Amino acid sequence: MCGLAGFFQRRDVMPAGTRVIESMTGTILHRGPDDSGAWTSDDGSVVLGHRRLSIVDLSPEGHQPMRSASGRFVMVFNGEIYNFRKLRGELESRGARFRGHSDTEVMLAAFDAWGIVESLRRFNGMFAFAVWDNQRQELTVARDRLGEKPLYYGWVGDTLIFGSELKALRRFPGFEPKIDRSVLPLYFAYGYIPTPFTIFTEVSKLPPATYLTVSRGERGRPIAYWSLAGVVEERRFVDSEADAREQTHALLQDAVRIRLEADVPLGALLSGGIDSSLIVALMQSASSIPVRTFTIGFPDARYDEAPAAKAVAAHLGTYHTELRVDPVDALDLIPRLPTIYDEPFADASQIPTSLVFQLARRHVTVVMSGDGGDELFAGYNRHTWAPRVWRVAQSLPTLVRRGARHALQSLSPQAWDTWFESFDGVLPSWMKHRLVGEKLYKLAAILTSADAASVYKSLATNAGNVDSLLVRCDKRPDSDWLPRVPRSIAGRLDERMLYLDTLTYLPDDILAKVDRASMASSVESRTPFLDHRLAELAWSIPFASKVRGHVGKVILRDILRDYVPPALTERPKAGFGVPLDSWLRGPLRDWVEALIEPGKLRSEGYLDERFVHSVWQEHLSGRRNNQYTLWSILMFEAWLASN
Repeated sequence: MCGLAGFFQRRDVMPAGTRVIESMTGTILHRGPDDSGAWTSDDGSVVLGHRRLSIVDLSPEGHQPMRSASGRFVMVFNGEIYNFRKLRGELESRGARFRGHSDTEVMLAAFDAWGIVESLRRFNGMFAFAVWDNQRQELTVARDRLGEKPLYYGWVGDTLIFGSELKALRRFPGFEPKIDRSVLPLYFAYGYIPTPFTIFTEVSKLPPATYLTVSRGERGRPIAYWSLAGVVEERRFVDSEADAREQTHALLQDAVRIRLEADVPLGALLSGGIDSSLIVALMQSASSIPVRTFTIGFPDARYDEAPAAKAVAAHLGTYHTELRVDPVDALDLIPRLPTIYDEPFADASQIPTSLVFQLARRHVTVVMSGDGGDELFAGYNRHTWAPRVWRVAQSLPTLVRRGARHALQSLSPQAWDTWFESFDGVLPSWMKHRLVGEKLYKLAAILTSADAASVYKSLATNAGNVDSLLVRCDKRPDSDWLPRVPRSIAGRLDERMLYLDTLTYLPDDILAKVDRASMASSVESRTPFLDHRLAELAWSIPFASKVRGHVGKVILRDILRDYVPPALTERPKAGFGVPLDSWLRGPLRDWVEALIEPGKLRSEGYLDERFVHSVWQEHLSGRRNNQYTLWSILMFEAWLASN
């Protein structure tokens, strides 16, 4: 796991390229504190920089930038190629010879043997890289299939600049960042800025599963070397649920096995839920010594997953470490969040995620996580209830649907929460959720939706269209920015959700959160569920085999029963949250009010200060839990103040 940066000057050549690249990579020291390197082409037009977190091949033979044996290719690389040993065997049978045992050297030999694009199709891993082809005089940047590793790029005149984080690009001479006002509505609707957009007009995110080749004559454009749409369109369903379970189990075992390769201490994050428990169980079954596991807990029982994690760890026999978190820990971390994330990012689980990686770094350098299981195997609450509600809604007359929506919105979300709490002892587990009122408002919104696309937008965005009320912006983003949904599933809400969640929410929220949080603590995070072979298999399993009644991830639950008693992991889906609602009213209140002071907002000119004030007062009074809207406002304002 590392950080990279560089630039390609297609016209005039800048002097002092080494000084510039050292400044760029210096901003991402946290991504690679173990080593650094830079390479400049003979004419000075191409400069590549690298920061190394040593994981595989700790010797100098793993140093980057690295040149291929032929001398044709020079590369900087961030990530891991998990099938590099298999590829190395194939290459050695073709006559390749290797100095060390790093996956970087195998990648370069693959480029020599098969070319860049064919090699991309053979790699199984998480990666972002930049490679200079001396023969063709081309620079290619590429990103892994599901978007685990980030890559930003932009132009300063005729110079391509790129890096693992935005802060590296900002160090390039002549780069003048300009906030892209048109993406602010997207940020406030989703809590993140989706690919390919960034907060700056001059910079884009390279989409997952694409490469971009630039030459002196062409700027190029991102080209896909793999697509989830192709997987969906060409899929053949498994013969039975038994086959689906067997194949998923075997492939997940292999995905975990190949991710155990490391020359440094390795552990796992454990929440006690289905996904992380299954990953830890498979790790422990493949290990002769106790796996190190890590979790954090909170004084507020609504958000405390530590007891469940401890019980699973005890059953599996792991060496478990737990950290108890209080608002003081959050207060210490929050001022650093804008620097960690580089652009506005408003998933509040970034707080516990950052804290658990800080904990893990005291003991290990690599951790496994269960990210991706929800998107591939239908694990979010909306995956179970939304398709059934939508089917019923479609059968009802319009007036009835409107009446039902009005009834659900006749009480505030806070009032619904209070009402449900009064029946806590008699409600079934699937109806218990700490934000049930907000979920009911989501349900109300989809009752009058026109089609599956509208339903998904209602589910994926903040309720109440706060972005349209909040942001002062004349230009709105293209409403068709979402990826095209394959025709075979376009009318199906269930599979539409999984498809779009995998292409948007997963890379731009979940994986961005994990990458920045882990790298801020110089920890490598590995995600077995995001092995592309498993993603392809998951799409050959019918949705009906993933969800049974009110229960999602049926196949994963069935597999986990071989390792952990269901009583230890079966509980309502809660997510990795913090008691943000009470923290905002309590220990964080002064910080909040300093950031949203009306005169300050008015002078900045981005947000409607009257709407912000009303949202804050409504939250303070307890009439409504506006934590999500407020957090997006606060993360934007905190980011703005840091720039």
